[in-house]
Amino acid sequence: MTTATTPAPAVAAFPRVDLVLLGVALASVSLSAPLIAATAAPALAVAFWRNALAVGALTPVAWFKYRARLRALTRREVGLTLGAGALLALHFGLWLPSLSMTSVASSTALCTTTPIWTTLALRLRGHRPPAQVWSGTLAACVGVLLLTGVDLSLSSRALAGDVLALGGGIAAAGYVLLGAEVRRTVDTVPYTYLCYGTAAAGLLAASLVSGADLTSYDAGTWVKLAVLTLAAQLLGHSLLNRVVASLGPSVTSTAILLETPGAALIAALWLGQQPPALAYPALLVILAGLALVVRANRAN
Repeated sequence: MTTATTPAPAVAAFPRVDLVLLGVALASVSLSAPLIAATAAPALAVAFWRNALAVGALTPVAWFKYRARLRALTRREVGLTLGAGALLALHFGLWLPSLSMTSVASSTALCTTTPIWTTLALRLRGHRPPAQVWSGTLAACVGVLLLTGVDLSLSSRALAGDVLALGGGIAAAGYVLLGAEVRRTVDTVPYTYLCYGTAAAGLLAASLVSGADLTSYDAGTWVKLAVLTLAAQLLGHSLLNRVVASLGPSVTSTAILLETPGAALIAALWLGQQPPALAYPALLVILAGLALVVRANRAN
């Protein structure tokens, strides 16, 4: 049986449907940044509502179709799922505030170091990633740096924002790793239901402590929150949680880097924001890095 401490499944064993679902998930999460940019609500409130609304949407399915499975969850499965939800909340709680403290470029680049931390964590747990995994991971991260640029500031506020963004990337790695472990034995709906519920509770507490406005929005803002929930959360994150069981945490976390150029291209089409000149070369570099990671898994 494959565990998070053993090599990911061979590419030949990857169900084709999961590769398609990964593509849908990446397209969906790429909508996240443009939607958040267009939504007139505090960042923590946006993070809370995307999780809370997702829980509301999943409740009928969870209780009518998966109630028995929810009740049958072992203590270990519940503990790992709650841990994944807490890390997801921490990811949002650290990264989103960093966007107002440091540059968006620095925040994005530091937060998308997730696959590096994923690979390091697997190494610490006894799995020895092939050299191609390291090379592919680093190449993909370089692609993100090409797109976002490096403009770290020496101001104390900007440095604090950089630290928050880096912490958000580390938290995301933990979220992916725990999700891969839980999904070995737990279906996607029960897992995401408890995970998002935990994240929503943590983000609600953070919103209340920070004094973020949670309700005084116009109709257009609520529509955008609903679309964000449907696209980025229910399709994006849920499908990533669906495929991580077969594709493995290394491939999944590296593939998530495609969100950055994807968001830039969507922003160009939807918001009229001209993508950076390096958007397309950066996309090719990220794809090349992902191909190395996938090829390494084929060899193992």
